[in-house]
Amino acid sequence: MSPATRAIFAEWSPPLSLTTAVILSAVVYLRGWLHIRRTRPAQFPALRLAAFLSGLAVLWISIGSPMDGFADTLLSAHMIEHLLLMSFVPPLLLLGYPTVPLLRGLPRAATVYLLGPLLRWPVLRALGRFLTTPKVAWLAMNLAFLLWHVPRAYDFALEHERWHDFEHICFLGTSILFWWPLIRPWPESSRPLGWHLLPYLVGADVVNTAISAMLAFCGRPVYAYYASQPNVFGVSLLSDQVLGAVIMWVVGSLVFLVPAAIITVRLLERDSKLQMA
Repeated sequence: MSPATRAIFAEWSPPLSLTTAVILSAVVYLRGWLHIRRTRPAQFPALRLAAFLSGLAVLWISIGSPMDGFADTLLSAHMIEHLLLMSFVPPLLLLGYPTVPLLRGLPRAATVYLLGPLLRWPVLRALGRFLTTPKVAWLAMNLAFLLWHVPRAYDFALEHERWHDFEHICFLGTSILFWWPLIRPWPESSRPLGWHLLPYLVGADVVNTAISAMLAFCGRPVYAYYASQPNVFGVSLLSDQVLGAVIMWVVGSLVFLVPAAIITVRLLERDSKLQMA
């Protein structure tokens, strides 16, 4: 282990608020999952539990583990952090069908007297439907992704811890919106998948590709923050930037294009069966 790596591990300590929130969420979900599994075992197999807990674990690893310290020093580590936060945490959490287990896992008084009336409020329900429509969700996630990668915004977030936390909230929240129309966690309407989801995914990949290509081929360091920090790993700023761009480009594209390919196969199979009927 290099001296720089040892220094990052030595300075790291588990963030109390995030760690507490992750543990409480896991306990509440597990309690609700055990409760609802009694009546819906087929709908809530062990894979649902594993998906949700994995999402929480990846969330903690991305911004609660020493990786956050590496992200403050290396652009490539920061891009990995963003990938985990935007492309892995949200689908894993949503694949756990979290809405009902989380509600069932809370104390009954909190659900009946507080959250129940709030979730039945027509204005809030309408807002939720609006935010999870494909057009709004796509715009929210991609605008957040673009704006926070503008050099001034990117550097500002790294220089100010609270704004960096807000950036993470923006990434996580808008990415949950993005993945919602694709996964549609129960009790969301189980309407069939449509062809409109292909440009939805491919369009997001185009945005990711554009930013990645700019960082990879611009030929100069884009973010001044890293130039102002000690180069403890001895990696050139441009090499680190190219590596981060390649990671974001390759892994990010797979995250969008693999689901697009799966959806295409399912839609072709569905249309073929309809034609044969």
